Amino acid sequence: MMIKALEDGVQVIGLTRGQATKFHHSEKLDEGEVLVVQFTEHTSAIKVKGRAEIKTSFGDVTSGRPDQQ
Repeated sequence: MMIKALEDGVQVIGLTRGQATKFHHSEKLDEGEVLVVQFTEHTSAIKVKGRAEIKTSFGDVTSGRPDQQ
């Protein structure tokens, strides 16, 4: 999956799997930066905070509030 920041300060957070979900990695992106991510044996979820385009094999989505432009 690919995440492209549409504003400065977009946070991408990797979450672990197991009995307790925990943060295990985070990245901060500035506008225009792209991060390519994948799920692994340790990463079961990815949280995106801020306005970003997210492209996956299932389709595309834009995170953040629609009124933020």
